[in-house]
Amino acid sequence: RAGSRRSVCLRCDARCFSPGVSPRCVSPGQSSPLRLRSPSDSNMNETEGLRFRRGHRPQVITDELPERRYKGAGSHYDMYGIRKRRGPSTYSGKVFQVTLLSLGSFLLLPLLVIILILESPIQPEVFSLKEPPLMKGCWEPNLKLREAQRLFENQISGPESIANIGDVLFTGTADGKIVKLIGRRIHTVTRLGKLPCGSREEESSCGRPLGIRVGPNGTLFVADAYLGLFEVNPTTGEATRLVAGGQVVAGRKLSFINDVTVTQDGKKVYFTDSSSRWQRRDYMHLIMEATADGRVLEFDTESRELTVVMENLRFPNGIQLLPDEESVLVAETTMARIRRVHVAGLNKGGMDTFMDNLPGFPDNIRPSSSGGYWVAMSAVRPNPGFSMLDFLSQRPWIKKLIFKLFSQEVLMKFVPRYSLVAELHDGGICTRSFHDPNGVVASYVSEVHEYDGSLYLGSFRSPYVAKLDLSKV
Repeated sequence: RAGSRRSVCLRCDARCFSPGVSPRCVSPGQSSPLRLRSPSDSNMNETEGLRFRRGHRPQVITDELPERRYKGAGSHYDMYGIRKRRGPSTYSGKVFQVTLLSLGSFLLLPLLVIILILESPIQPEVFSLKEPPLMKGCWEPNLKLREAQRLFENQISGPESIANIGDVLFTGTADGKIVKLIGRRIHTVTRLGKLPCGSREEESSCGRPLGIRVGPNGTLFVADAYLGLFEVNPTTGEATRLVAGGQVVAGRKLSFINDVTVTQDGKKVYFTDSSSRWQRRDYMHLIMEATADGRVLEFDTESRELTVVMENLRFPNGIQLLPDEESVLVAETTMARIRRVHVAGLNKGGMDTFMDNLPGFPDNIRPSSSGGYWVAMSAVRPNPGFSMLDFLSQRPWIKKLIFKLFSQEVLMKFVPRYSLVAELHDGGICTRSFHDPNGVVASYVSEVHEYDGSLYLGSFRSPYVAKLDLSKV
């Protein structure tokens, strides 16, 4: 301002802010620049009566300034310092969260109550399995079972066990029949139970033939899971019941008759009773409960006497007489091992282990042409890998919970399909094994019957018999 108090407007040249250029200003109507005086010229300015008003210092605006400036304001301001509006969106979000939590609680609480109130159908025991053997050497995975061909596909259901008289094969089916397979034809020999058949509820009256053997007189010995032990004439179809299923023997009920083997003279018949508590239709309950209520029994065809040879086994399954007929091999499925039970001689009543810690859960046992034994396994314990049954063996509370929530049929879908058959020799030696990962060709294998250079694979679930030519593998 000049001394006369008259306002003077100074126009600053834009170049005065360029680097290396001294600030210049011009007054209105002037073309020559005016030099801005430095603070050191203040005395001269005072004396000359001209004083400049110190202008506002320029502000440097950065990205951090609004946040720092409005930090105390909380969430009412955004990053540019503009006041936020509290709209209905925040309220709606809270309502959605509360609704979601309420709905989740509404659905989960009844489920938890049901889980706590419902009683589990099984009372599993804690048991331990050894770490599965490595899948190498004799157990090395391969695809040899996929070389098999399916016979009578979709014409037969669940041929669990197979026997032959000459070129004629015999088997039992899921609809309660004993049939013979001649060439490409299927003929019914007899029906052990009565119609109707097909449902879970009807299985106990329809019958379920499992183990089957040829006796010395050319008759068939058949173990029916519900109806008992039979001797069947393969020509006439006449069936004679030797042991009635469901009867009480030595204080326990015959609830799950499974496999059978016969001496060469036909005087003694040995069979397994897998459980006194569970029936065949509840086999998953038996596997998961793992109670030691299975037995091996002996039936004398002359005296008609029935005695218990061995008890307290966990799911005794397949059974096979040794050549000396003083002992039998028994597949103890739950424990993944094969036991030798002495049925005659000096060691009668004793038991030892034929092979322990198998890489799968054994089913039926049948002789091989090389003097060994074929063992079928429809589920394996992979190593490396994860075995669900091994994991659950130490966790009975999980088993109880599973059976509160899922049915047996649902649980079967979670069991990985892996078919494995192995030839074993005395001393627990594996000589060869054939695999079908995922059960692509042969699934749910329950037995291996060798005849005329081929293996005939039975199945407790599949709708066919599989045939593997040994010359191809």
